[in-house]
Amino acid sequence: MSSSPQTETYEVTLSRDEQWVAHHVLSNRLDEALDGDETPPEWVLESIDAVEADGETRLTGSQADRLYTALASYVDHEDAPERDVSHGAAVLETLEGVREP
Repeated sequence: MSSSPQTETYEVTLSRDEQWVAHHVLSNRLDEALDGDETPPEWVLESIDAVEADGETRLTGSQADRLYTALASYVDHEDAPERDVSHGAAVLETLEGVREP
């Protein structure tokens, strides 16, 4: 009997402000699902837990990719506060670094 393959995770070091922006984007995704009477996507819930964890943030490749997409959309939005754009861009750069082969 073979065991299931282990999902690769990535350690992501984020400053408190970067964690806040990532958490904000993820919380908005959660709220959108709840407001639409939908079950929040599992990746959102797991990513929130990862961002809120003490120490290193550990994300799967899929979570990192989805967080990257959500953050990119947020920082590109014209209503995003400049401070959030700066910290969000730093998170995007970090995620790019861990996902490069």
